[in-house]
Order: sequence, then structure tokens, then C-alpha cells
Amino acid sequence: MKKIKYFYNTHTLRYEKLITPLRVKLLRVFSFVAASLVTAALISWAAFRFLGSPGEKLLQAENARLRERFQDMDKQVEALRQQMSELEKRDNGVYRSIFEASPIPDSARFAALEQQQEIARVGKMDNAQLIRAIENDLRHLNARIGVQRKSYDEILTLVKSKEKLLAATPAIQPVSNQDLSRIASGFGTRIDPIYKTPKMHAGLDFTAPQGTPIYATADGRVTTAGNEGDGYGNHVVISHGYGYETLYGHMVRVKVRRGASVKRGAIIGYVGSTGKSTGPHCHYEVRKNGRKVDPVYFFYNDLSPQQFNALLKRAQANNQSFD
Repeated sequence: MKKIKYFYNTHTLRYEKLITPLRVKLLRVFSFVAASLVTAALISWAAFRFLGSPGEKLLQAENARLRERFQDMDKQVEALRQQMSELEKRDNGVYRSIFEASPIPDSARFAALEQQQEIARVGKMDNAQLIRAIENDLRHLNARIGVQRKSYDEILTLVKSKEKLLAATPAIQPVSNQDLSRIASGFGTRIDPIYKTPKMHAGLDFTAPQGTPIYATADGRVTTAGNEGDGYGNHVVISHGYGYETLYGHMVRVKVRRGASVKRGAIIGYVGSTGKSTGPHCHYEVRKNGRKVDPVYFFYNDLSPQQFNALLKRAQANNQSFD
């Protein structure tokens, strides 16, 4: 039952029933509703400010997962980069230099430009795009490692054939020259013995008595054996592979035949003075990839450093050649 309220009217000196006007009731209801709304807003703000909204909590959880994935990917990228660095160092800096092999194209040399482009892209990416970009980088790194490993396998093949390469490289003198006295003329411009004019002398002249043995300076196959009327007289040309070829001229007699395989140190003929020659000697040439080079730099197998220096001085003397 609704409670009835009374008040004392001082004008009529009586108690009268209290009647609340409608506008007052409405004002009270409005005030209550407004206060409730303000209080709810304050509570919600405080909750969102210090506790976080459900959406924010979901975002925080997602960010935590993304950070973990970023860390894992970063570790993978760093491990791959270390592998790449080691492979590239071995490939271009060591093994290919030893075997005179051309280095493979290295995409890492363009890393600075790629990094600048990547920074520009990353600044506009959201988390999902950034993850995809990192995954793409990982795929590229794996591809680079595959290329480097293939090159490394090629280097291993070169290592296995190192013994053959050394055997095919001219490394001894073509005639016995223990006292280093038999080099009469070296590589370079020399006085022609017949025309007495400066002329390019493309080899070394070893003086020796007629009949002195001439030795193959490396393993190979005989491609020329005899006199072809080119001024070398009776001569032998040996193809050693790996771009090397040697010539031995002015022999009195050739011992080997064309097509024969010879080993380093094998006797291939004997010193003479056939062809364009002014005395018994062996004209010796070394050719690398078709280009004539100074043979004096290929005597490292049977000379000490002191002997090589002495031989080099004799070969550089600006004198008259024998052919």
C-alpha cells in the first residue's frame, strides 16, 4: 500500500496531504537517469582505461603471438645469414681464388639497396603483411643458400682434381740445370741472332751440349712432334689441359710421337740446333690459354727461393737470343 505523506500548512493551520506535481516527478526521474548514465560512463572509462576492453585484450593477445613469431623468424633469418656469410666467404674468398675460378654472382652485394627498399615497404605494412614479407625473405635466403651450396659442390670437385691440376702445371726446367748456368736468353725483347734487331723472344733458351736429354715439364699429351718448317726445327708441343701448353724447340732428335701421353720428367727429345738456331740449345715456351707467358715463373718444383732469384736475374739479362 502506498504510503501517504502529509505536511503542516502554516496558513490554514492544518495538516494537509502532500501532493507532488508532475513536473517535479519528471525532474526527479530525469535527474536519476542522468546521474546513472554519468556514473556508468565514468565506470566504463575507468574500466577501459585501466583494465582494457575485450577488443583490446584480443589485440594484445594477437600482438603477443605476433611478437613470438617475429622472434622465431628473426632467429631463422640470422641463422641463414650466418650460413650465407660462411658459404660466400669460402666460395668467393678462398676456394675459387685458389682454382682461378670466376666467382658466382652474389646477390648480397646489393643488400644495401634492398634494405632501403625494404624499410620503405615495412613502414606501410600491417602485422600480417610484415609476416608475409619476412616469410618471403626466408624463401629468398633459402634459394641463395641453394645456389651457394651448388657452387660449393663445384669447388669440392675442383679440390678432388687438385692433384691432376698440379700434375698438368709446368713446374720443372726442361733440361738439367742444377748450377743454373744454362739459361742463355730470357723472355722478352732480345737481339735477333741473325738480323741483329730487337725482337720479341717468347721463351727461354737453355744452352747444352747436343744430345742432352729434354724433359716434359708436366703431364700431358703430345700434339706436335717433328719439323713443321716454322723455325723451331724439330720440336715437340705438349697439351697439358687446364689451358696449359709447352713447346720444346730445335731438337736434334724427337723421341715421342704425336698423340702420346707423357708424364712430368719423361724424356721427349734431345738438344740440337735445327731450324732457326745459331747453336745447340732448347728453346722452351709456356702458353696459358693460347697466350705466351714467361716460363721462368713455372720452375717452383725444383728450385729453392735463392736459386729462383738467381735464375730470374739471368733470364732478365738483355742479351742476344739463340733463335
